[in-house]
Amino acid sequence: MDFKNKTVWIIGSSSGIGKALAFDFAKLGANLILSSRNVSELEKIKIECLNYTTNCSVIPLDLEKNNNYKHKVDEVIQKYSTIDYLIINGGISQRSLAFETPIEIDRKIMEINYFGNIAITKSVLPHMIKQQSGHIVTVSSIVGKFGFPLRSAYSASKHALHGFYETLRFEHQKDNIKITIAIPGRVKTNVSINALNKNGIAHGEMDQGQEEGISADDCSKQIIKAIQKNKKEILIGGKELLMVKFKKWLPFIFYKIASKIEAK
Repeated sequence: MDFKNKTVWIIGSSSGIGKALAFDFAKLGANLILSSRNVSELEKIKIECLNYTTNCSVIPLDLEKNNNYKHKVDEVIQKYSTIDYLIINGGISQRSLAFETPIEIDRKIMEINYFGNIAITKSVLPHMIKQQSGHIVTVSSIVGKFGFPLRSAYSASKHALHGFYETLRFEHQKDNIKITIAIPGRVKTNVSINALNKNGIAHGEMDQGQEEGISADDCSKQIIKAIQKNKKEILIGGKELLMVKFKKWLPFIFYKIASKIEAK
């Protein structure tokens, strides 16, 4: 699949997996739109991307403030005419016990990870339906497949994404709109550092699992391969992915292992 001159809009592209995707798509000659709240970082990434591609734009976007993205979508359409690929990578994790987590934090995580995600998708969909083509990629998590200690709201938000996008795939297959759900396990990014604790502030620590995870560059390349092969889902990571297989095929082993996980 040739991405040259295709319009690729990456939400959450100022760090981690999204940043790696920006560089990889730039090297493939795509027309890039970079979005997140961190405009200064996006501008730096844009400069680097322009070493590989002739078109790269920055459009600030906050997934928590998701009432109306129409003007953002109109800006992209005005500049590039089409949106061929929408990749939604932005989100926030959690490090707190469910009973200690105020409902306001649950709502905040759900607002960003779920409602923000589907709001931008719903804003882009009319254009993809009109052009009778498009590919939407949502970056979920391995905890979208099962619950995990200290991740109650985060896991719930990722589970919700699976239900929404699997439904969307069926509803719009007639419009030639493809859906890929990327499911990373442990990837070495700042996701644990930025995760919210019970007080609603950043956890501030790198989890050992994150530290030992695959690189964001490796994750990006696997996501792009999944897009090229029109994969409906792709699991990305290391041995932790066995937990998904255990949950599906050998649940007694899954629950035995999961019950021994120490919450930290």
